[in-house]
Amino acid sequence: MFMANYLKPTGDDKCMPAGFFLLLIFSLLCLFLPAQAQYSRLVAGEGNVYFENGQPARLRGISFSWSIWGGAKYYNPAIVDELADAFKCNVIRVSMAVEPADGYLRDPELQWNRITPVIDRALERGIYVIMDWHDHHADKNVKEAMAFFDRFSARYASSPLIIYEIWNEPERIDWKIVKAYAERLIPVIRKNDPENLIVVGSSSWDQDIDIVAKDQLTGFDNIAYSFHFYASEPHHQENLRNRATTAIEAGLPVFVTEWGVGEANGDGAFDPEKNKTWMTWMEKHQLSWVNWNLTDKKETTALLKPGAPVNGSWKKSNLSPSGLYIRQHLRRLNR
Repeated sequence: MFMANYLKPTGDDKCMPAGFFLLLIFSLLCLFLPAQAQYSRLVAGEGNVYFENGQPARLRGISFSWSIWGGAKYYNPAIVDELADAFKCNVIRVSMAVEPADGYLRDPELQWNRITPVIDRALERGIYVIMDWHDHHADKNVKEAMAFFDRFSARYASSPLIIYEIWNEPERIDWKIVKAYAERLIPVIRKNDPENLIVVGSSSWDQDIDIVAKDQLTGFDNIAYSFHFYASEPHHQENLRNRATTAIEAGLPVFVTEWGVGEANGDGAFDPEKNKTWMTWMEKHQLSWVNWNLTDKKETTALLKPGAPVNGSWKKSNLSPSGLYIRQHLRRLNR
């Protein structure tokens, strides 16, 4: 009766309609509801990936390493919290190993149980998740990829924060092979998830996007294309940037799902000037990007020094030069 009619303050104040009272409660509750409901699905558009309101998404974050070897120990929810709180990541990439020992082909349940707690925690924190089929030879493992993405999309289709990366870095093969693979995989995902962003690779380790721009997939909605580079690699400089710019200007929706501060082998030089040039280029084109990689291997692109705690709470002394560099830029750009 109280809420159905009026609030009756004492004194000479006028009665307050119950509708106003309910609206006030609803507004206050919205402040404390989980943030995920307020997040936008990503949309592939002219040269980029956008939020549903038409603004470039400009997501920036970190890629977990292969979900085997030394990187496996960092696949836990506490690391997601560390990346969200200390690094200010708004996207992570889950790089599920496929072909190597202990990868998905050998032990699917091991990999499933390793990646899902990380993904679940990221979604709880309102962080976008790229599900990366981390396989250089996905065209040889089509049935396994189809089975995985069927199961994965059935579980996560309801979240607008999910991104499907269906083939990591096809090697030196014809784009037609990559395209044919995508044409088989996409319907499997779309059966369960008709809307979320799907990212398709290109030949030459996701660098031939200028070729893709001339022969894009047709008949599917919300498809973007991955572009990879290593900022200090001598062969990944002006010519590669120009090719990527050509693709963007042709309207190809581009997402930098992997880049590293070092050379293409993950090690080698860390050239600050070359990194600055690439960073400036990505910001100029308002691209979303994910940096490789979260592991403590003694290697240039590893973000952690050997022995960094497996549950986060890292001190600056636990971060490698690349880790310090990426942390600084993420905290500045994702404010």
